[in-house]
Amino acid sequence: MTDQQRLLEKRFLELGARAAGRGCWVYSDFLNLAEQDILRGTQPAAPYELYGGYDGAERRIAVFGSLEDCGYPAQPPVSCLRIAPTAQKFADALTHRDFLGALMHLGVRRETLGDIILHENCGYLFCLESMGDYIIQELTQVRHTQVSVSVAEELPPVLQTQPEPAAAVVSSERVDAVVAAVYRLSRAESQRLLAEGRIYINSRQVFAAAAGLEPGDLISVRGLGRFLYDGPLAETRKGRLRVQVRIY
Repeated sequence: MTDQQRLLEKRFLELGARAAGRGCWVYSDFLNLAEQDILRGTQPAAPYELYGGYDGAERRIAVFGSLEDCGYPAQPPVSCLRIAPTAQKFADALTHRDFLGALMHLGVRRETLGDIILHENCGYLFCLESMGDYIIQELTQVRHTQVSVSVAEELPPVLQTQPEPAAAVVSSERVDAVVAAVYRLSRAESQRLLAEGRIYINSRQVFAAAAGLEPGDLISVRGLGRFLYDGPLAETRKGRLRVQVRIY
């Protein structure tokens, strides 16, 4: 474990102890998948849940505490902002990198930002509430496009729909086999993704190709996407498994 990872683990333990000692909700900054993996390896004094603003979010904050101890529901300090070109007709075709780059240019810390979802050339940004007003006031341009920022009145349709069900035929429920089938890769390619640390099961980084999947597991593949594993549907005549997944 690196020094940075040890510091992060210590921070999680401190947040858990604060929640347990004060009987109140305590929140972390946004965590990437690797940081969520470190959190899952700790044993904080208070229970916690991960929250990213919508089902299936990748970047999420840790919410330490419990309703029983706190006596009132948690209110995660997460806002959703809509970043929209002021004139779509003349706007650039904006990408995730464009939106993130514009925010970094403002000096915004990455850990205050959650996922950025693209819909109809607009960016829906999940961020800490403490950063919302600053971003609304200061972000006026993304790439060469003038934009306006406002609190989103509702989530984009892409986040209101359920993940698409799909079936795949695999030799086993090993993670390398299922990832290869879902994303139409060779087994060697999926094993390379594992070796590079780009595959997570329920926010836990995995490296072993033989790691098995269980129904309900959420698999994230950096650079490709996420899917839920629902489990086997049937066995084919050749002894392979037909499994169901739901792809985000």
